[in-house]
Amino acid sequence: MASLKPLISPDNSSYEIRKLSSPFNSCSFASYTVYSGFFITNGALFLKPFCKLKHSRVSRLENEFLDKSESKLDGDWTDNVKKYVAGDDNLVLEGQNFHGDSDRVRVNVWKKFRGGKALRNKSKNSLGDQGNGKKHKCGEKFGNIFDSQTAFELDFNALDPGLSLDCCNQILEQLEGSNDSKALRFFEWMKVNGKLKKNLAAYNLLMRVLGRKGDWDGAEVMIKEMVSESGCKLTYQIFNTLIYACYKNGLVELGSRWFRMMFNYGVQPNAATFGMLMALYRKGWVVEEAECMFSQMRKMKIVCHSAYSAMVTIYTRMGLYEKAEAVIGFLKEDEVVLNQDNWLVLLNAYCQQGKLSMAKQVFYAMRESGFSPNVIAYNTMITGHGKVSKMDGAEQLFRDLKDAGVMPDETTYRLMIEGWGRAGDYKQVKLYYIELKRLGFKPSTSNLYTLIRLQAEHEDEEGAIATVGDMIDIGCSKSSILGIVLQTYEKANRVEMMSLILLGPMYDHVLKNQTSCAILVTAYVKNSLVDDALKVLREKQWDDPIFEDNLYHLLICSCKDLGRLESTIKIFTRMPKSAKPNLNISSTMIDIYSKMSMFSEAEGLYIELKSSDVKLDMVAFSIVIRMYVKSGNLEEACVVVDLMAEEENIVPDVYLLRDILRIYQLCGKAGKLADLYYKVLKNDESWDEEMYNCVINCCARALPVDELSRLFDEMLQKGFSPNTVTFNVMLNAYGKSKLFEKARKVFWIAKRRGLVDVISYNTIIAAYGKNKYLSNMSAAVKRMHFDGFSVSLEAYNCMLDVYGKEGEMDKFRDVLQRMKASIGCADLYTYNILINIYGERGWIDEVAAVLMELKERGIGPDLCSYNTLIKAYGVAGMVEEAVGLVKEMRGNGIEPDRITYTNLITALKKNDMFLEAVKWSLWMKQMGL
Repeated sequence: MASLKPLISPDNSSYEIRKLSSPFNSCSFASYTVYSGFFITNGALFLKPFCKLKHSRVSRLENEFLDKSESKLDGDWTDNVKKYVAGDDNLVLEGQNFHGDSDRVRVNVWKKFRGGKALRNKSKNSLGDQGNGKKHKCGEKFGNIFDSQTAFELDFNALDPGLSLDCCNQILEQLEGSNDSKALRFFEWMKVNGKLKKNLAAYNLLMRVLGRKGDWDGAEVMIKEMVSESGCKLTYQIFNTLIYACYKNGLVELGSRWFRMMFNYGVQPNAATFGMLMALYRKGWVVEEAECMFSQMRKMKIVCHSAYSAMVTIYTRMGLYEKAEAVIGFLKEDEVVLNQDNWLVLLNAYCQQGKLSMAKQVFYAMRESGFSPNVIAYNTMITGHGKVSKMDGAEQLFRDLKDAGVMPDETTYRLMIEGWGRAGDYKQVKLYYIELKRLGFKPSTSNLYTLIRLQAEHEDEEGAIATVGDMIDIGCSKSSILGIVLQTYEKANRVEMMSLILLGPMYDHVLKNQTSCAILVTAYVKNSLVDDALKVLREKQWDDPIFEDNLYHLLICSCKDLGRLESTIKIFTRMPKSAKPNLNISSTMIDIYSKMSMFSEAEGLYIELKSSDVKLDMVAFSIVIRMYVKSGNLEEACVVVDLMAEEENIVPDVYLLRDILRIYQLCGKAGKLADLYYKVLKNDESWDEEMYNCVINCCARALPVDELSRLFDEMLQKGFSPNTVTFNVMLNAYGKSKLFEKARKVFWIAKRRGLVDVISYNTIIAAYGKNKYLSNMSAAVKRMHFDGFSVSLEAYNCMLDVYGKEGEMDKFRDVLQRMKASIGCADLYTYNILINIYGERGWIDEVAAVLMELKERGIGPDLCSYNTLIKAYGVAGMVEEAVGLVKEMRGNGIEPDRITYTNLITALKKNDMFLEAVKWSLWMKQMGL
């Protein structure tokens, strides 16, 4: 439905929600305050109405909906005794007979504050009497009498087309009140026989029928027909009838549609129109539509008491207190004489804000205006005091209520319980609760929640058990009771007492209702009461294996998230065993066992899954793969990856894909890395920054340098930032491929971004050294030192190796001295370089010195050291020593490799020991090397 806004826009000058000078402003109250119906000077209150105060029976719409001249028109929008009620408001019930006699009766819909039913007076002339046999004169055709029985037996084929218009309307009125389908059929008969010309009453009766049936399109057609064919002059009563039907059904947009149509046809709305629409908007809490309608009413100078009350109530309920006070100001500005409902709405607006001084002024002004003490007003004041926990004032109001001769009702006691509960006084809450029950009143669910909350805080489990019983007695569902009690005891950090409170019917409910059972055991586990949870699960009386598995999985995950891994094992080991393992539970437990480094248990669950018919999903494979990686069994992780690849319906997500790349890299599986890379590339999926970094770092040795370079450039073009490792990987790749221009470019990009580290310098130094760019290598070392990095041992080793192999022995010694001066120690790789350089030159004494230093430092030679020594001894012609080194290697647990035998055979050949060389060659061949 279209909104009301395009038709009516609030006039900013006439309706601007702003903070007005409130008639109850505390600053002006002591000196001079004027309000509709009274003024106050120097603290004394005097009556001074803006217009003459009528001391008649107060009814919200009594002085606004109808007057003598409009009695017939306004009455037609009700059928039988139509209720015109809007939530908490006080509205008029009107009964109307066909001839326009209007009766009004008052409904007090504030009844919800006192728990009683409103009294409704029935008029002797109401349409309700028609259904009880009221008879109309309708010509000799019907024996001068036409009643409901006659209408029921009406034969349309026997009707005389010459019936008078008045008689036809009487028949239609009877049918409208008893049989909608016959009413519609008779209306068509009237149309065929020309009985609808300027017959506004007949159309209005039809609108009642269409409104009840919800035939809105038909109603619109009838309105057009009234104007174009029947020559009727439209009045607000037609539209009021439809708006009233919309109100009864809560149809906000439709109500706005009929109001908009009124304006399109040039029909002037009356107070009843605005009253019904504002009540409709109040029912649906439609703030913007209500604002527009209220503005339009004020611009048209129409005074509708219920509209003001509705607007204040809407704003108060929505917490828009400044706007509510602005509307209160409009009451004074528009010189509205307040009725009792207006006073009560004002009182509620101030009490909801906790503005007790303003509320008291309204309270006393209401009494001075001629309205007798009212339990609703007292209850509203008690509510206000309770909101700000001023219960001494609430107690005084409670006493004043009795002194005024007004008996407290159910709502009064409920409010006192809530107020003292908000103040945290358990003793007073118990006193009022006992009195409420003694008087035969029922506590509200809010009262019971307040009581159980205080009982949890004051450790009154006996009282809590009784309160739970009262909850059951008033009809609260056991599931709701469980939720309330559980929430209360969780806030009090006393969930362990739930087992003492949930007795009898409540515990039986928990055992039989799987949802309540799940709620309770989840709360137990959350509060580290695993044994209590398992006890409930053992005693449960419902049977739903799927739900039970999901519940156990939830409990295990809850413990895992809370870091209570031991509890997860307890729950898992005590859950019922099924013939087929649950994939989700097993996967979660594999992950938990891995976190606890219990890899044998984790692997056992994986083997159990494999041996069953359970198909692993992507999540399960991910968990198993990570379990093997964490345990250090990379080969088995690769096996699981291969098994997953065989499953056509499993597509690894980006996280698992990165894990697989790292596994292949750690295992040195360059071929599989390349295959996986190109497979992923074919998927044409977008990569994020982390994916680019992972692929470059893992696949650097598996991809051609051109492809690696393309990938790196693509990453930069997309605006992603390589990390330090990625920069170093690219430096190494470009250095090995002698692409020094690209290497320098990458180095400066990394340096500009602050991502250069020691490894970056080591990589560029090693690249220059390996390719014999000695000057560039030396310059890189100086730059490293200049940029604040200490020259690393790796850099020194690189320079020693390069200078030694190139015969730059002066520089070699200089680097060695600087290394000893700055670092003071060397690693095994350094000693191997020294042995190799000295050995190549036949400097056996220097080699011996190096070996001596190795022993002094407690560093034993490794395979590389032995291979280098054998080569050095061969150069120096020390063949026997070389052969002895092979035996020494084996004695130290180091198995000779192909290089060992090759160096030994070379040494033998250089020293003309060909027979021995052949023997070692045969041995080498026999060993398969």
